[in-house]
Amino acid sequence: MNAGKCDVSGGTGWWLRPAAWQAWAVLGVVLGALVLRVACRVPDGGMDNGIVVRAAGAWLEGRSPYADRHFLYLPGAVLAAVPQAVLPQGVVRFLVPLGVVGALAGGWAAALRIHGVPFRSRLAVFGLLGLALGFAPFGHLVELGNWTVASAAALPLALLCVCRGRWGRAGAVLGVAVAVKPLLVPVLLLFVFARRWRELGIAVGVPVAVSAAAALLLPDPAGFLTRTLPFLLRGGDSFVRLYEASPAAVLPRLGVPGAAASLVAGLGAVVGVACAWRRWGRGDAGAGRVVETAVALMLAAFLVSRPSYDHYLLVVVPLLLAGAGEAGAVVRGAGFWVALVPQVPGFAWVGLEPGVRRAFKDCVTLCVLAFAVARCCLRPRAVTVDDAGPAGPPEAVGSAVPASRAAF
Repeated sequence: MNAGKCDVSGGTGWWLRPAAWQAWAVLGVVLGALVLRVACRVPDGGMDNGIVVRAAGAWLEGRSPYADRHFLYLPGAVLAAVPQAVLPQGVVRFLVPLGVVGALAGGWAAALRIHGVPFRSRLAVFGLLGLALGFAPFGHLVELGNWTVASAAALPLALLCVCRGRWGRAGAVLGVAVAVKPLLVPVLLLFVFARRWRELGIAVGVPVAVSAAAALLLPDPAGFLTRTLPFLLRGGDSFVRLYEASPAAVLPRLGVPGAAASLVAGLGAVVGVACAWRRWGRGDAGAGRVVETAVALMLAAFLVSRPSYDHYLLVVVPLLLAGAGEAGAVVRGAGFWVALVPQVPGFAWVGLEPGVRRAFKDCVTLCVLAFAVARCCLRPRAVTVDDAGPAGPPEAVGSAVPASRAAF
């Protein structure tokens, strides 16, 4: 997994050394203050979390959870939210932000392990601190309590399993995450690229089984298909469209015809999938191949999906940031940092600062980041010592997949 990592005595050595206790203390204070701020300001654990909890409450009362058109989750999410629906609100308002921060920290820890970065390192501490203080979607996700956090935690864990050759476990992790929220469906193409058909069956079978079983318990078993999908295909409503970051949603607000905007977004998504295919086909050893392929697939989906929000970026940005110690990583290019500039808290563009226009900044970040990742995916394979003749089988020198599975 560590192929291509710079020598610890070089430029990245400082980041890999253990962080001082003061740094850990600052991180704890910042994360704790964020949890307390949200708990004191938001009574129901966040607006988005409240939608899911109300859906679970409706089910407990014998009503359809899909009567609320803003409930955009699969049936499994209804059952998953039942514990919150029966807990006192005073407990939920503290438990939800604490759980969101904990899940984001867990996802960050898994992303670090993908690249072999020690948990006690300065990169581990300052990376999470930078996300909490300098990346606005982090605070937005905690404040909203959106269940995107499940995907932000599950994707790094699944990719860590892939890097260790445990594709079955990766499929199970992705399947559970998709059963709650289908955000990670694009990553299933990674199993197609690797020709891991049995493991793909696990990743698909888990959410199908959970959704089918949960739907049978609902008064409106087909609600997701008859109400939610049409709502999404229409592009949601006026409130949802204000915050969508996809070019398909933003360009029409600039006067571009809707059909043309959808075509541009669709072409971008196709190019993104092609770049992911190219990155996987490059076949070099190390975690970068797995991470960059998965991130390219997710960004391709974000370009065309409706809805597509700023906090979706937390599914991919920590994965890229954790690879800062890898030679040729996306985070080492200027494009990655340019893409993050609009997400710095307090960053303002004249005429685009009101909250209802935040989608313009999010769209710029999404497009620039997708371009930076695509450029990295299309880069020719670097010649390494491993290419000259490894001393053992591919698994022994850090290959993410066996040689028999690496080719298309």
